[in-house]
Amino acid sequence: MTRLLILYTGGTIGMDHTPEGLAPVPGLLPRLLERFRTPALDFDVVEYPQLIDSSAIVPAQWQQLIDDLATRYAAYDGFVVIHGTDTMAYTASVLAFALQGLAKPVIVTGAQLPLVHPRSDGWSNLADALEAASQPDLHEVCIAFNRLLLRGCRARKLDAASFAGFDSPNAQALASFGIQAHWQRQHWLRVSQPFQPVALDVSLKLATFFLTPGYASTLAGQAMQEGDLDAAVLMSYGNGNTPADPVLLDGVAALSARGGAVLNISQVVHGAVEVGAYAASQPLARAGAIAGADLTPEAATAKLLVLLSQGLRGDALRQQLSTVLVGESS
Repeated sequence: MTRLLILYTGGTIGMDHTPEGLAPVPGLLPRLLERFRTPALDFDVVEYPQLIDSSAIVPAQWQQLIDDLATRYAAYDGFVVIHGTDTMAYTASVLAFALQGLAKPVIVTGAQLPLVHPRSDGWSNLADALEAASQPDLHEVCIAFNRLLLRGCRARKLDAASFAGFDSPNAQALASFGIQAHWQRQHWLRVSQPFQPVALDVSLKLATFFLTPGYASTLAGQAMQEGDLDAAVLMSYGNGNTPADPVLLDGVAALSARGGAVLNISQVVHGAVEVGAYAASQPLARAGAIAGADLTPEAATAKLLVLLSQGLRGDALRQQLSTVLVGESS
């Protein structure tokens, strides 16, 4: 028999109609999950006391998830995290980097419509998540959504108006679910170290800057120079291009000199930062920005958070940011 742990943090999937509109209803989701119990599948459900809207999530709540998974790690064959969709890709990315040496499946899922809705996508998402969490050779954090299994640190929420809410634009799915499950095991990670979760430093100050023509580059540079940030993600144009704004370049150099890092990723959904592809990418690299290849914004944020939480700074931080750690980039 497979034994799973389900952590229910909140989200649309477990909501019901109330006089104030859709809202989480304690006890509802654990009761509805009983339909999935079989002679071959047993599970325990932990419903968090404060069911949150995922748009309000903070690093301390990621740490709670890490702690709950770590303390129960030996007792279960796999894990399912039920989560709101707004920040699901952030949570999956943080778990992917923080659960180092993971040798069991951790599957994050949710829904665009609550289970009480007649057309809810939550039932199929839960079914796929439970099946994925039962695969003993799946050793990574994934998102199960709309009949796909995606690597957690490659996934993004791309659609708020259809059931196809998530995709991994620059990476293949790890499985697809039809009449049968089609497991793409050739793409699955292989664990190479003991399980040793990272404790997050929830006091770290990270920021993401989305460049637009005009004042945005100056604003980003000023924020980096002020000395309060530990690191930054810079979402630049195309293959990593930015204007040669002296304030921006000075800001990147100042943050890098303090031992922090500026991780340069692209605004485009498909493609990657390629320093040297265009001359406009060179000044930023010379100032000290690190090319983030095809990292998603969610994965870039999570990677910085976890590496900084491990105490890495300066050259050691730069080296790890440039290394593929959990399949997060191509």
